[in-house]
Amino acid sequence: MKAKDLLRVDPLFNEDPKGRVFFDPHTMRMVDLSNVRLLRCGVDTVRQLYRGLIRPGVIELFDNPGTIVDFAGERWHAGRVGKDSGYQYKLQNADLGFILLVKNFNVKVDSLGPHVKIEVSPHAIDALSPERLQARMDHYAEHLLSHVEVNQCAVHLALDLQNWTPPADFVARMHCRARTHRDISGINEIQWDTKSSVYGRGETYMFGSASGIQLCLYNKTEQARATDKLDYWEEVWKRRDSFCDDDPLNYDPEQDVWRIELRYHHSIVQQFASGSIDARSGQAIETKTFEAFSGHLDGLWRYGLGQFKLLARPGYFEPIWSLIRNDVVVDLPVDSLLEETEYKRYHKTSRGFSGKNVELFLGNFVSLLARERVGAKKAFDRLQTWECWPVIRDHYAAKEMSENDIYKHIKDLLEERHIRWGRAV
Repeated sequence: MKAKDLLRVDPLFNEDPKGRVFFDPHTMRMVDLSNVRLLRCGVDTVRQLYRGLIRPGVIELFDNPGTIVDFAGERWHAGRVGKDSGYQYKLQNADLGFILLVKNFNVKVDSLGPHVKIEVSPHAIDALSPERLQARMDHYAEHLLSHVEVNQCAVHLALDLQNWTPPADFVARMHCRARTHRDISGINEIQWDTKSSVYGRGETYMFGSASGIQLCLYNKTEQARATDKLDYWEEVWKRRDSFCDDDPLNYDPEQDVWRIELRYHHSIVQQFASGSIDARSGQAIETKTFEAFSGHLDGLWRYGLGQFKLLARPGYFEPIWSLIRNDVVVDLPVDSLLEETEYKRYHKTSRGFSGKNVELFLGNFVSLLARERVGAKKAFDRLQTWECWPVIRDHYAAKEMSENDIYKHIKDLLEERHIRWGRAV
């Protein structure tokens, strides 16, 4: 069901599409959001993927993990990374704001494949235009790979705001198609690189999976203070006050900042690139780079807040959700293509040959798991980290099966094999 916005009015109760007062004629409820301060909506993370052949000499950079090496005219910390990342090595320069992940775990070093992923930090994104940032990423990729080809990008969009905190029933009123959500409370351990920990009472919420679209809500002031980056973010909030031209002192250092973040996996960005239509040409936008996709980020922001819906009552958005969906624009020095594009995700169908492959693979996969006595949870976690997981997920989504349904399906198949075949598997 498509949700609607409540009536927006000005302080004199005249209908106003930009009004900060919201009125529900059904319940006679009135909500005044005049004091909510929208500080900045920007790109928090960029991940650009590349295919190619690893150049001679690149792997030798990692012969002594933990050392500083010279690469592409800069100094880098060279190291190994865990298998869960999908890559074996990394070059990191936190001052520049880049991490270069190298050598895909599932492709031989001398084979053409998706061997490079470049991750960019917020301060590098803020300092460089999309054009210059793309040129910098391409520069590093060309030093790592020959026969280099841009694969796709992933992006995280983040809105920072003050004078609003999530209501106690936030989870109950959040409606979405996401298969998973987490409300993390009372955890003392700090793991902000995964956004999976929190201070205090119900201050981090996560909806969706990392391999799709994920919505995160957390106290940005606490996170920035914990990582010793509050000074940086306060400077950003004061300098990039994007939404209140009549109030240059919009940021209040005495109040906590909350962040609403939408994270788009590269497979989802690819779906938008294949399915979204340019109104002028009638063709799919078919972008591969962050630079080419940057004009579409307003469309991605609105789409995400339509997928994750905070409702006031059935069928109607909570006023804060209407405000941030309709009034917020992503702060980038590019022209927005929102009004010139019809945004739609293209899902590859898995019927016929490819669908049969998915079914055959899962059957064989479960048989091997049963033989090795691997549990359903561990098996499902591993399956989600595989590059082909989006194809498997979309195949079963076409059958109206959620990720949780796939997990239950694997669990049932494992149980059946154990019961019918016992130790013989």
